[in-house]
Amino acid sequence: MKVFKLIAVFLILVIIAFSYWIYRSLNTPQAHNNNNQYIQIPRGSSPGQILNKLADEGIISSQIPLKVYLKIKGTGNKMQAGEYQFDSPITPLEVLSELNKGKLRTVKFTIPEGFTRFDIAKRINEQFPQNQPAGENPALKLMNDISLIKDIAPEAKNLEGYMYPNTYNLPRTVATQTIINEMVQEFKKVWKPEYAARALKLKMTPHQIITIASLIETESRFDDERPIVASVIYNRLNKGMPLGIDQTVVYIAKMENRWDGIINKSDLESNSPYNTRRFVGLPPGPISSVSDNSIKAALYPATTNYLYYVLNVEKNDKSHKFYATAAEFERGKAAYQAWLKKERH
Repeated sequence: MKVFKLIAVFLILVIIAFSYWIYRSLNTPQAHNNNNQYIQIPRGSSPGQILNKLADEGIISSQIPLKVYLKIKGTGNKMQAGEYQFDSPITPLEVLSELNKGKLRTVKFTIPEGFTRFDIAKRINEQFPQNQPAGENPALKLMNDISLIKDIAPEAKNLEGYMYPNTYNLPRTVATQTIINEMVQEFKKVWKPEYAARALKLKMTPHQIITIASLIETESRFDDERPIVASVIYNRLNKGMPLGIDQTVVYIAKMENRWDGIINKSDLESNSPYNTRRFVGLPPGPISSVSDNSIKAALYPATTNYLYYVLNVEKNDKSHKFYATAAEFERGKAAYQAWLKKERH
């Protein structure tokens, strides 16, 4: 009888000691050498696999305390995949708290106003190279899928103009398709139902409005000037004059993968329907991403008789001077060319 009592007392002492060890282990901060590193927990990892990973990386010294804790609490399924950076020292319970949050390391992905789909695809490849097949950039091919915008612009041939320029915080492992989807969804937040109604009043399709907005975007950086640029575009369209916007020629060179930063004479003579130097009317589609301000300028152009504009050399801030006649424009162009020649020397 005494033997059984002694065994019982011994077992109770063992349980108390073990419980105390578990408690202390769970609440004692432990130092490790990976506080500046991200520990990736893959999606679909089991609690056992997660604890193995943490032990291998030195974040926890023993798996037993957490295994016991998770068994008692039944909360192992709350641990989430993600990329974690653990402080040092840190207690196992604090580690578990972090794992329950599901953290993803994000990348700040910025698309400036006026970026083309070629520029966007290049930036995706630069910032998310680990997500692209070796030697390939699938982004451009994915941008040919117009199913994302068929409700707005069924006649579009690609997503040019419909990927909204903005700064996005994206998971490092994000898929290229997800990046494109997010940019298109951001555009759809900007494109309001009243914009479509206004386009109809102007006897324009939404696709034509976005095309005009892209021309405005590439021509002017000033919000107060954009409605005036829009008026020049509409005035030229109404008179059957070529728009003569050089950025359409730049876009052709980018489409043909030969843009080197300089517009050549051969570029100006291109037979592409995007060449607004040669062909009357709008190009087949947008030539860049567009901001809300450029869309508004395309929808609500200023009322002017201007047909021309040239850079304002007096301000030298990339703003423009506007002209109603060819004679005025030629004088303004001559002043600009004289200034340009002086600057080059």
